[in-house]
Amino acid sequence: MKGITGPEFVPPPNVTGMLDLSAWPAGMRVIVRKEIPHVGAQLRITDLDGMRYTAFATNQTRGQLADLEVRHRLRARCEDRIRAAKDTGLQNLPLHAFDANNLWCHLVMLAAELTAWAQMLALHGHNARRWEPKRLRARLFETAARASRHARRAVLHLAAAAPETPLLLKALDRLAILGLP
Repeated sequence: MKGITGPEFVPPPNVTGMLDLSAWPAGMRVIVRKEIPHVGAQLRITDLDGMRYTAFATNQTRGQLADLEVRHRLRARCEDRIRAAKDTGLQNLPLHAFDANNLWCHLVMLAAELTAWAQMLALHGHNARRWEPKRLRARLFETAARASRHARRAVLHLAAAAPETPLLLKALDRLAILGLP
C-alpha cells in the first residue's frame, strides 16, 4: 500500500485506490477483510495486534461489499470441499486405465458427498462437523465393531471403550430418524 503506516491504520474494506493496479485487467478492485483468527489458529507474521487481514481481488461491479465477501467465503468453502476430496482419494489416480480411473473419481466424489452430508445431518452441534477426512477416519470411521446376526436382524456391536462411541451412536440415531427417502 502506498505510504500508509502507523499502528492506528485500519484498512478500509475497498483499498483499490491505494494500490497500483495498472498491470491488472480493467475494473479490478481489492477488498480487505479484518477478522479475529479462529481459536487455535497459528498467527502469521502479517497479523497485526492479533487480527488477521485477508484480501481478495474481484472484477464484480454490482453488489454491496458484504455480498462480495459472502461470495468469496462461499468460494473458500468450495475449496475446502476440494481439499477434503483430495484427502479422500482424489489426489492420485491409482489405476492404469482411463475408465477405471473415471470410476475411481466417481467413487471418491460419492464418498466426499456422503461425508459432507453425514457431517451436516448427523454431527450438527458438535465440532466433528468441521473435522477433516483424516480425523474423521481416525476418530469415527475406524471405531472397532463386530457385526453379527441375531433373530434375523443384523446387529453392530461397537467398542464401548472407544472415545467417540457415544458420538457415533448419536450420529447413527440422528440418521435413523431421517428414515429412507
